[in-house]
Amino acid sequence: MPRAGLTVERLTRAGAELADEVGFDQVTVSALARRFDVKVASLYSHLKSSQDLRTRIALLALEELAGRAADALAGRAGKDALAAFANVYRDYAREHPGRYDAARFRLDPETATASAGVRLARMTRAVLRGYDLAEPDQTHAVRLLGSVFHGYVSLEMAGGFSHSAPDSTTSWVRIVDALDTLLRDWPAPVPAP
Repeated sequence: MPRAGLTVERLTRAGAELADEVGFDQVTVSALARRFDVKVASLYSHLKSSQDLRTRIALLALEELAGRAADALAGRAGKDALAAFANVYRDYAREHPGRYDAARFRLDPETATASAGVRLARMTRAVLRGYDLAEPDQTHAVRLLGSVFHGYVSLEMAGGFSHSAPDSTTSWVRIVDALDTLLRDWPAPVPAP
């Protein structure tokens, strides 16, 4: 029988908060039970497993990211849209490190297709419409942006840029400028040898 006051939504939010505090990899049904001071078995009427909990946290994180991105992109195009979109990822990761990790959790294809990750992908392509890239270059650009955003944020959060000047925010702004320049002057494909 479900414990009074505990719902899937409440457990998911508590799991997301726990992920931000201790890291996404440390979130389990057992850890969540300790947080609520209940027996693990009482949570299994709401959650199937730790995998189910992690999936739900990932879906919540994707929804939050998509909501922030939609708000940030409203009325913007070109470099303004690119910078706003990039900053959504960086700011979210800094505010919610565990949830940010959760947003990259591997989902099964059916769950991924129904997730807000699809909205995020569409928004990435919407940003790129301002750069007039045709396929397959648009897909290459989507992959480039994801790699740069995630790589930079991951290194920054690990303290990789804290030991030298200039500060990481200055570098971030310059990198977004460089991405804008690259996207406006995308290189032509090199013919195969």
